[in-house]
Amino acid sequence: MAKIYYEKDADMSVLKGKKIAIIGYGIQGRGQALNLRDSGLQVIVSELRDTPNYKTAESDGFKPVDADQASKEADIIQILTQDHVQAKVYNESIVKNLTEGKALVFSHGFNIHFGQIVPPKTIDVFMVAPKGPGALVRRMYEEGKGVPCLVAIFQEHSGQALKLALAYAAGIGGARAGVIETTFKEETETDLFGEQVVLCGGATELIKAGFETLVKAGYQPEIAYFECLHELKLITDLIYETGIQGMRKRVSDTAEYGDLTRGKRIINENTRKEMVNILGEIQSGKFAKEWIDENKAGRPVFNDLRKQDDVHPVEKTGRELRQMMPWMKK
Repeated sequence: MAKIYYEKDADMSVLKGKKIAIIGYGIQGRGQALNLRDSGLQVIVSELRDTPNYKTAESDGFKPVDADQASKEADIIQILTQDHVQAKVYNESIVKNLTEGKALVFSHGFNIHFGQIVPPKTIDVFMVAPKGPGALVRRMYEEGKGVPCLVAIFQEHSGQALKLALAYAAGIGGARAGVIETTFKEETETDLFGEQVVLCGGATELIKAGFETLVKAGYQPEIAYFECLHELKLITDLIYETGIQGMRKRVSDTAEYGDLTRGKRIINENTRKEMVNILGEIQSGKFAKEWIDENKAGRPVFNDLRKQDDVHPVEKTGRELRQMMPWMKK
């Protein structure tokens, strides 16, 4: 069983007098920065000038600086830019400012685990990873609640890395809900696996395959869209709130029987074997190398596949049907 920490295990005093830099003021960066500041901690924000995120940071009362200045001033540096740019930002602006005793923080372990960022031995390196988007991290904090977090120590130098990590988790509200101990390896590999096999890759291919099967059989694309994509939200919301069995108790008996008797014909032994293959590619670093090389080459495969799906019939049908749904309009 995983070890779980709570507010009683976090000593916020270890962050007293320390300045925390948030590198990247996207959705997660904004949520963490605001929560840390509201917890009484010193926060400095880094964001590219003249970008929407820069303006948001200003409107939130921060005075954004570049990553060089932020990492020079800060004692604790949290890198919240996208995975594929973290190493560039680190090498160009951060590493030169990592004097002994500082700490480097991540909310995803990709760059550390796959060796794209190799920190000096004279600093602490840890992870605090909220298991929810930044907007939810912020909203739960404002409601006096929190989003569960993962915590991991990659490198211990000060002898206080775990204390710092738990205090940071408490600062963003995560310790209110619970902070689960893990490793950079476990977080990174399971995160990639979930995205590729279930949450993004598996789900989107299942949607498209179901849609295509119905349309090919002569059914209207609008009806296929509702049955294979639109109604998925109802099911995922029920699973999210009550678990798989909770969802089954809340749908019709017909739906549950079809689930129990047909689901394994879709996710069969061949599918499970391919899941093992994909996990192997993640564990070996093959996927990471492929993604890093893809970015270095200007993303030719990524951009081509994205363009192909932009014109998929399910997208055209969806755009038209969503115009009929006033709750979708901002």
